[in-house]
Amino acid sequence: MKRPRKRLLRIVLIAVAALAVALIAAVGVVWALTPIPDTTQELATAQGSVIYYRDGRSVLANEGVNRKNVPLSQVPTMVRNAVIAAENRTFYQDKGVSLSGTARAMWSTLTGRQLQGGSTITQQMVRNYYSGLGQERSIGRKLKEIMIALKVDQSKSKDWVLEQYLNTIYFGRGAYGIQAASLAYFNKDVQNLTPAEGAYLATVIQQPSRFADPKGADLDAARSRWHAVIDGMVATRALTSASAAVQEFPKLAAQKAPLSLGGQNGYMLAQVRAELNRLGYTDEDINQGGLKITTTFDKKLMGLAQASVKAVLPSDTPKSVRTGLAAVDPATGEVVAFYGGRYETNQYDNAFSAKVQAGSTFKPYALAAALQAGYGLGTRVYGNSPLKVDTAEIPNSENRSYGSAITLVQAARYSVNTAFVDLGRLVGLDKVAAAAEAAGIPPDQLVKQKDFPTFPLGTASVSAVQQASGFATFAAKGVHRQAHVIRAITDANGQTKKITVSGVRAFSEATAADTTYALEQVVTGGTGTAARLYDRPVAGKTGTTDESAAVWFSGYVPQLAVAVDMFRDDNKAVTVPGYGALYGGTLPAQVWKYFMSAAMEGKPVKEFPDPVSWDPYYYWDGYGSSASPSQSPSTGVTPVPSPPDRGVVTPDPGVSTGSSGPPAPGDGDVGGGAGDGGLGVPGDGRPPDAGTPGQPPPVVPTQPGIG
Repeated sequence: MKRPRKRLLRIVLIAVAALAVALIAAVGVVWALTPIPDTTQELATAQGSVIYYRDGRSVLANEGVNRKNVPLSQVPTMVRNAVIAAENRTFYQDKGVSLSGTARAMWSTLTGRQLQGGSTITQQMVRNYYSGLGQERSIGRKLKEIMIALKVDQSKSKDWVLEQYLNTIYFGRGAYGIQAASLAYFNKDVQNLTPAEGAYLATVIQQPSRFADPKGADLDAARSRWHAVIDGMVATRALTSASAAVQEFPKLAAQKAPLSLGGQNGYMLAQVRAELNRLGYTDEDINQGGLKITTTFDKKLMGLAQASVKAVLPSDTPKSVRTGLAAVDPATGEVVAFYGGRYETNQYDNAFSAKVQAGSTFKPYALAAALQAGYGLGTRVYGNSPLKVDTAEIPNSENRSYGSAITLVQAARYSVNTAFVDLGRLVGLDKVAAAAEAAGIPPDQLVKQKDFPTFPLGTASVSAVQQASGFATFAAKGVHRQAHVIRAITDANGQTKKITVSGVRAFSEATAADTTYALEQVVTGGTGTAARLYDRPVAGKTGTTDESAAVWFSGYVPQLAVAVDMFRDDNKAVTVPGYGALYGGTLPAQVWKYFMSAAMEGKPVKEFPDPVSWDPYYYWDGYGSSASPSQSPSTGVTPVPSPPDRGVVTPDPGVSTGSSGPPAPGDGDVGGGAGDGGLGVPGDGRPPDAGTPGQPPPVVPTQPGIG
């Protein structure tokens, strides 16, 4: 009987030995076939970008993953010890795995029962840091995790492992990594954490969602867990019993709500992202690249832009009426402020995206084209109404006449439509288009309109930012700088790229000075007097498209250019209770003045340069002139007469150029012709007209040479 038993025991021992050998061989194969991954998970190393206002300190928004990696040296020893006490007390002694913990985890996987976790810090880091390791619960994944953890422990220092772990794990409140968590829970950098605060961050690792903002029973559980962490720090000798006894449960900072996209925030972020994309940064770079982006937006002026619109517009202004404002620094091209509407109700902003017919705010480009071509401000153009173009007649407002040979200064001051149509014929519409392009208006926004005689009257559609940028060209003495919204970008390695825009000479200094002089007269005694600032010179232009479908005021001081527009998506008249149909010289000019007055408060008063082709000694700045059209001003520039019979302009077939009937009263610049109407609404083809409600210029005799 003994012999069979011995034989059976021998067989069992051989089987066990064979199984052990097979198991060892299997482990060896798994060991050999499980290298440390050479790539990390995207989320493990991703750092979100921080977007700042122009001061580089005020945070506008955090984009993407909320993480800021820090070296272990910046994490206080007491904070490290708190995490070790909470998660893996033998971290510095073990080989990267815990046999008992691993056995519990595998049994949990096999049985489906949720037992106490046993993963070491190294195992947690491996699971969350390296690619190729998912979060699924399987024996194969767990075995792979163990093998990589063992190899990492052999090849990397414990401090390296702890640093990756602290920068990788999720702490709740949207914070990844210890630095983001420190800011989220205590509004301080990690190096400034107290032992009690460090213990709380160690507490939330186990249940980040539950302990992110605990109340009631969750708060009791958080306190209990925190005390357990403090006791663990005593057990590991990170704290003495006396030190532990004086620790108090820390007060958590209020949990910050996610950034609201209301107000102007959504518009600002959209423009920043769009410009980053144009600069070559992908959405992945923005969300995960750890960029620090300094924008051009001035926080105070952004608030002022919104306040200006709210302060000036009546409270019962129809919601269908939209208002845009844009402010550009002529010296840099930076958009320092804008108002785009209410993001909550319309994500299509009124300052950058919306493009509406420019009306008479386009006339300065026609004026600049003439000056650039060698004509002076004393050049005479036809100012009577109507002006016959082929079989149609282009009128001024209320069919007013200003004289058959008025100066360009008078034409600009009273926004005389017939004069600018005449000027376009004299200079050439191609040169008018070239001047607008030089000031930053994209060619594709001009191409459909530039062959029509009403083109100088503002039939093309533009945005408020484009108009502010275009007028900034005159303020910058003829140098155009493209409008932009980013000042600097610092990458995750600390390398900073400053964004500067090179100035391009669009017009000569003489052209810019003369254009500015003419636009000053618009504000001091023409259609734009509502925008006048009595402490400093202002140059600007009102604009009202046909039937008040869009109304504008664009103007500048030497340091800042601002454009304000009001319009409706349906291209109907912009009407406000108490005002009726609006004109550029009313609410838009008032919004402009409100904004500019506050924006320039305390800023030095700078003067515009003197005009080059105009001398008040020779030219009376009114309806007459002390020099005849054939005489030249003191600068020697010979005025070029512009008789009414210069020639007939043939309009494009099928395009209406206007009726011969009198237009509705306006502010001297009612306009809009055959155009796209902005926002995809076709224009009706009618030309602008002129007038100033309340203060119309007197009707001028129609004899040649008077006006």
